[in-house]
Amino acid sequence: MRSGIAAVAAAAFFAAGAAHADEATRIELGRRLFYEADLSVNGTMSCATCHVQRHGFADGNRTHPGALGHLGRRNVPGLANVGRFRNLTWAKDLPGGLERQALDPLTGTEPIEMGIGRIEDEVMGRLARDPCYARLFAASFADYSAKPTMAQVTSAIAAFERTMVAEESDWDRATKAGTRLADAAAERGRVLFAERGCATCHVPPLFTDDAFHVVRGHVEGEYDEGLFETTGRPADRFAFRTTPLRNVAMTGPYWHDGRATTLSQAIRLHDAPGLVPALSETDRAEIAAFLGSLTDRRLSTDPNLAMPPAACPLP
Repeated sequence: MRSGIAAVAAAAFFAAGAAHADEATRIELGRRLFYEADLSVNGTMSCATCHVQRHGFADGNRTHPGALGHLGRRNVPGLANVGRFRNLTWAKDLPGGLERQALDPLTGTEPIEMGIGRIEDEVMGRLARDPCYARLFAASFADYSAKPTMAQVTSAIAAFERTMVAEESDWDRATKAGTRLADAAAERGRVLFAERGCATCHVPPLFTDDAFHVVRGHVEGEYDEGLFETTGRPADRFAFRTTPLRNVAMTGPYWHDGRATTLSQAIRLHDAPGLVPALSETDRAEIAAFLGSLTDRRLSTDPNLAMPPAACPLP
């Protein structure tokens, strides 16, 4: 169970690193940190190891092992429009936004991902000894002194992640113009998506209600108890976040454990009693085509989101 004291402490922690001098520089700093393997215990893993640009900032695997080989528990989510959500993971409703969430892969132990929880000071020292990072932190944070803090690191990463915006898809263009989708199958899928109640939880324009739900009928033998692990509320057992569907065609496999390898399989997992009426193979294919129309390809090609050049952006 999360305590109120812990929540207040987390808020105070991030407030301590909130002062910054230059937003553009802070975003560039966050970009470099996002791709920085020195933020892992053994220098082998960065945020971008799992959140790969060409995969919509997911990684194409069911789960991903950590820097020390610990098996991942849950599928890596894509990051399209991640700055617009309150709930950022499959099964945690923690406050603090992207800044707080970044601590989980950096310092968390269940499972160990980047694994720096016990060596934070050492890792901050690594960054401080890099002249480029020293200049970037000083320009980004008015309260920077000698070496960065974890709050400043997560603040910069969050600033970069908030630039991962997807809002120029075929669906966006058709919606703005008040026209049908050019692809006939995708247009039929758009109609089905609304008629069969998919949009009840996957609410446009972000295609999520930013909430947690139990998808009943598919928890037999389920080992992962979802949101219950955070809240301890029986009603939250097997509840998981509604997946945002922007750029979803790029982020497979699907479901919280990656059990569905295709969009059609992921849609089939909703065909449980009490959810949507059973869909035919054609229905699922057309809904999958509609989901493809939610892809903003700029996210996977924008050079400003790619690995930064080696040269320091500040003289």
